[in-house]
Amino acid sequence: MKLFSYWRSSSSWRVRIALAFKGIDYAYEAVHLVQNGGEQHADSYRARNPMKQLPTLEISTAGGTQHLAQSMAILEYLEETHPEPALLPDDPFLRARARQLAEIVNSGIQPLQNLHLMQRLKASFEVEGEPVDARKWCAPFIADGLNAYETLAAETAGNFSVGDNLSFADLCLIPQLYNARRFSVDLSAYPLLLQIEQNCQALDAFKESHPDAQPDAVLAP
Repeated sequence: MKLFSYWRSSSSWRVRIALAFKGIDYAYEAVHLVQNGGEQHADSYRARNPMKQLPTLEISTAGGTQHLAQSMAILEYLEETHPEPALLPDDPFLRARARQLAEIVNSGIQPLQNLHLMQRLKASFEVEGEPVDARKWCAPFIADGLNAYETLAAETAGNFSVGDNLSFADLCLIPQLYNARRFSVDLSAYPLLLQIEQNCQALDAFKESHPDAQPDAVLAP
């Protein structure tokens, strides 16, 4: 397998955690989201992922090479093809709750903080001649999502978001907390999420997949 990733892409980070947790070997292909106007816009990458987003997983099979994009679809693929160790609970309700928590981040927060949206936001305000702090604009949406996550996780949390086993929810939560700090969101209102984060950070999969541990990491603000 080959993962097209960017060190600080939270969606890519989710997949890196899963790959590390399941012990799946893969090659890392860096795609810089800003350099040269954004390498995701190159024709060669667009051929792999028409949405021009990260991550993209390249899968080599006897029948040829296939590409799979969108982090949640990739997580589902990895769970089906490499079921152990599991990243979804056995109980049907808890499986659905893990997916619900993951989607609070994936569809409820992520689209309102991604680079493409912030670039469009800045450009639209520049046309109107008004300055805009895109991160400040995005921060309330992040807080809204984390508020919901904290409330729902209180019903199911053990060491992690859903009981004592890692799930899709945690793979989405930890990168989101990292992003929340970058957007200057006050996390003191989320003690449960911070405890879950602490428990996750003790696992090798989270250490190996952390942005700062990636080959294309740029240790800058």
